[in-house]
Amino acid sequence: MKSFKCSFALHLTFVLSLLAAISLQARESAVPLKENKETLTIGADSFFDPTFDYAQFSGRVTDRDATTSIVKVSSENKNVKFFRAGDLVEFKIQNNKKGEFCEGFVRSIEENYFVMFVKDLFPCFPKEEYFRRGTALIMQSTKLAMRVREASVYRASLLNKKKDFMGQLNGINQDVWNFEERKIQVAAEFDQKINEIEKLKTKALDQILAQKNDQIKLQRELAYRLDNIDKELVFYRVEKDELLFDRWHLDHDLGYPVYDKPEEIRPRRVSGESTID
Repeated sequence: MKSFKCSFALHLTFVLSLLAAISLQARESAVPLKENKETLTIGADSFFDPTFDYAQFSGRVTDRDATTSIVKVSSENKNVKFFRAGDLVEFKIQNNKKGEFCEGFVRSIEENYFVMFVKDLFPCFPKEEYFRRGTALIMQSTKLAMRVREASVYRASLLNKKKDFMGQLNGINQDVWNFEERKIQVAAEFDQKINEIEKLKTKALDQILAQKNDQIKLQRELAYRLDNIDKELVFYRVEKDELLFDRWHLDHDLGYPVYDKPEEIRPRRVSGESTID
């Protein structure tokens, strides 16, 4: 209670500024709801019942400030978690069903609780009575019904995303489970390619070896022919002999008639000397 009293002035300033934006927030939040109704079908998995009135619910006062302007309400309705700050809540006392509805505006949300600002408590509660903690309230909020509808539409979209992700996860799980099989299959494919490459390698090396043997045979044949040509070149080399001397000796050795042995050729004299025969 002390915390409520100390922060009342600050909260009141916040609420007054928040009330000015309530109508604008209502218009903005209504647009995506209309689009979601047209584009997304709410199935049974969303737990949304179109025939149920989600605007009506009950609660109980658990705390309040001294001026009864800030009220904390507990509710067994789990949908109060969809409230947002500034949402309008109409309520009246359960024992005073004939009274009018009072207006309150949501300030904050807790699990199974929400705090609201009450503009005026007297339309639904007598001035002479004390507004006690534990008072049962009958509440209604079209904002809450709209929030529940939006939550159902969003939950339907989440279910579609979950279905998509589950399909992807199923495919990934199959890949993980079949990892060893795929590993063996890929290894076998590469082994087959390696064997084919090895065969091509062996074939290429055999071709090179055969080519080498052929070239060795050709080398030997060419070397043999070159040796024969060298021998023939020596045999068929033409010699130039000096017949002045060699012919007389040759005829003399063969017993042919020859002249007297010719004289040796005299060397030439020095320039200027006369020749004596």
